[in-house]
Amino acid sequence: MTMAQPTGDELVEMLAALANPIRLRIVAKLSEGRDYVSHLAREIGVSRPLLHMHLQRLEAVGLIVGSLELSEDGKAMKYFEVAEFDLHLTASVLAEAVTTLTRKEPS
Repeated sequence: MTMAQPTGDELVEMLAALANPIRLRIVAKLSEGRDYVSHLAREIGVSRPLLHMHLQRLEAVGLIVGSLELSEDGKAMKYFEVAEFDLHLTASVLAEAVTTLTRKEPS
């Protein structure tokens, strides 16, 4: 399945979400396979509240997806995995994205 090129606004949001070392580490770790929050926090070396903040940002832009599951002992566990995405940044892709921008950044 081929993903459509993101709009200019979507591309700005995706790149902004990835412009953070912790979020890059999260995506890299999840590229190895899905994981649950507590384990992922230990693997990345951050607190669960901080991890949640970063996971929400990545999920909001569609780079990862989360699902709530019950463990065998009945505990709710949130699992995350990388969403299917394929970004190829070239000058022509950026030029096309600019034509679909709806937000104007302050000067």
